[in-house]
Amino acid sequence: MFDLDGTFADTAPDLTYAVNVMRAKRALPPISVDQSRPVTSHGARGLLGVGFAIGPSDVGYADMRREFLDIYAANLCRETRLFDGMAQLLEQLEARGLRGGIVTNKAERLAKPLIERLAVAGRCACIIGGDTTAYMKPHPAPLLSACEALNIAPAYCIYVGDDQRDVEAARAAGMRSVAVRYGYLNGGNPDEWGAEAVVDCPQDVLGFL
Repeated sequence: MFDLDGTFADTAPDLTYAVNVMRAKRALPPISVDQSRPVTSHGARGLLGVGFAIGPSDVGYADMRREFLDIYAANLCRETRLFDGMAQLLEQLEARGLRGGIVTNKAERLAKPLIERLAVAGRCACIIGGDTTAYMKPHPAPLLSACEALNIAPAYCIYVGDDQRDVEAARAAGMRSVAVRYGYLNGGNPDEWGAEAVVDCPQDVLGFL
């Protein structure tokens, strides 16, 4: 199973685009993808923090969050792409008879159409969003929901992610975990998260298998 943003697909350009549409409306210059990429895995909270120095406890945040998500929903796949090597990894997993799925904190209404537009929906045995269960990662509930969808015990699953909370969620769910160095990382060091393996590119996951 894979995290989505920063692990499965590079979504930072389109999330940054949504922020820059908002900034343009307010006569502000655009921010760069390099500025937003490190916090992209935090979704609206991270992007609005970089774009407007505003957080969930600030007045007006809820309205800006809705505006941001509406713009992003209308521009889900302008520049978003699978990370290099991910398509080949999926092909090789299929050749081995292994199933794969997505477990993300991104809402289902965004995750599912994005996976469809990336033309890999048929390769994902399940798509679990941040609102599929009552909890989000690092709580294990989303990962356990994926196990139920695939009818497989957590001990026989591996979760691949680019954030410390991914490793924590996998551990809490009773899964093994793989951390990726190529992801967004949120300023963290994947070698310090306690994952069973750390990889430099998607296809390195095969070495762990």
